Order: sequence, then C-alpha cells, then structure tokens
Amino acid sequence: MRPAHTGLAVLVAALWGVNFVVIDIGLDHFPPLLFCALRFLLAAVPAVFLVGRPSVPWRWIVGVGLALGVGKFGLLFIGMNTGMPAGLSSLVLQVQAVFTALIAFAFLGERPRPVRVGGMTVALAGIAVAAVDEGGSGPLGAFALVLVAAAFWGVSNVLTRKASPDAPFTFMVWSSAVPVLPLLALSLLFEGPTADVHALTSLDVPGIGAIVFVAFVTTLFGFSAWSHLLQRYDASTVAPYSLLVPVFGMSSAAVFLGESISPLRWCAAALLVGGVALTSFGAAPRKSGAVPVGGPAPIPAPSPTPTR
Repeated sequence: MRPAHTGLAVLVAALWGVNFVVIDIGLDHFPPLLFCALRFLLAAVPAVFLVGRPSVPWRWIVGVGLALGVGKFGLLFIGMNTGMPAGLSSLVLQVQAVFTALIAFAFLGERPRPVRVGGMTVALAGIAVAAVDEGGSGPLGAFALVLVAAAFWGVSNVLTRKASPDAPFTFMVWSSAVPVLPLLALSLLFEGPTADVHALTSLDVPGIGAIVFVAFVTTLFGFSAWSHLLQRYDASTVAPYSLLVPVFGMSSAAVFLGESISPLRWCAAALLVGGVALTSFGAAPRKSGAVPVGGPAPIPAPSPTPTR
C-alpha cells in the first residue's frame, strides 16, 4: 500500500477503536437504545436521499439493518451501559470473525480450512480468559450481551455476503435507515418516554458530539474510507489493519476513561487477536471490494458453493 493509504487504514482503525470511548461518553447522556437509534438516524438522513436506490433486494437491506442495528449495536450499547468496559468491548466484539465463519459454514456451506478451525479455537480460548477476568471484576451479564452482539455481527456479515452489494456505501446508508424505528419503539417500551424526552431536552455539547462522532466519523467517513481502500487493494492487504481496532480501543479506554488492563486481559487480547487473525486470513483471498457493513471485519472467503 502507498504510505498515504497505509496512514488512512491506521486512521480508520484508530477511529473505530476510539469510538468505544465515545460510546461510553454518549451513554452518560442517553438511554442506550435511544442513543443507538439516533446514531443510525443521523447516519441515514440526509444521506439516504442523496445516494440513490439500492441495487440489491430489500430483504437483504432489512436483514442486515436489523441484525447490525438492533442486534449488534443495540446489545452492545446495552451491555456497555450495564457495566461492560469500553476497552474490553472493543476486544470481545472481534470474536465476530468466529461467528461469521460458523454461520457461513451452517448456512452457506463454506467449510473452514484447518488453519481457520485452529484460529477459532484460539479466539474462543481468548474469550474464555476474558470471561474469567471480567467475572472477577465486572458483571458477566453485560459480558454476555456483548458476546451476543458479536454473534449478530456475524449474522450481518453473512447476510451482506449473500447480498454482495455493488455499491457498499449505498447499501450501508439504506441499512442504517432500517433499525431507526424499531430502536425507537424498543426505547419507548423499555426505557420509557420520560427518559427519552429528558435526554433529548437536556442535550449538551458532549452528548451532541458523541452522536455526531458515532454517526458521521466512524460510520460514514470510516466506512467510506475502508471501502475506498478495499476497492484499490486486495482484502488480504487491507483487512489486517482491522486488528488494530482493539489495540486502539483498549489503549484509548485506559487513557481517557482510566480503565485498567490486567495481565489476564492482556493474555485474552493476545489469544483473541491471534485467533481472529488466523480465522480471518487463513483462507483463500476474497475478491477485492466485497466489504462488510458497519465495520472492518472481513467476511469469510467465497467457496465454490454458489451463494446467490
């Protein structure tokens, strides 16, 4: 990669890592489901009126929007709101690569190679170590919510794999519009109109800044930049930079939120990142340009089995 593009890849990974700190700040100002709804609302509007109609069937847009917006981010925000540390969240979410491979095997017939099976085993060992560490210092229920959020991310990756959008940015914008109303409805039901109205009527600079950052900086700019890189280079060249996300996530959480990183957590990080690397890249190269929606994680390489 050219130096400028290497810098762009590192910048995007840094923004996606710091995003977990920003989410933590936003959760101090909004109920989690409302915050998630506002994030997707700003990511979709007004962009949805500017990008044109999507080129894939609506069932894929709705499926990805619900899995990614309601499933992944809804549970992530709730998990972080109930005690899951920002840095650890950025790490645990990377196990989505394992879920993606397992779901692709179950529903697409994509049989993982031995090196990927080994990578999944290592990554799951990292999750076990992280769970032991969190069980001694924090709520395991919040940990479980983020783990389920990673599973939903895997679902959205496989759905995106099936959709194979020609214009990934347009696909992402339209998918962002899908979860807005379901998230608002769930927020009214479980968080209550009083809490929602109070959050909206007491907006301040940090709260507005958090919404703007998660919607425009990490979603629209980050995804656009990542898509640009994947259109210029092979996925095997670009995707390894996604492994920097938990590095930036854990370090920024330590610096800005004062989160400690225990020896067990370092061990979990080494196992999980190493396992994800094997799981993600221990396969045949993917066609350049096919990217997942909503984040940097690679989708499993296509197999000879028809998927469309």
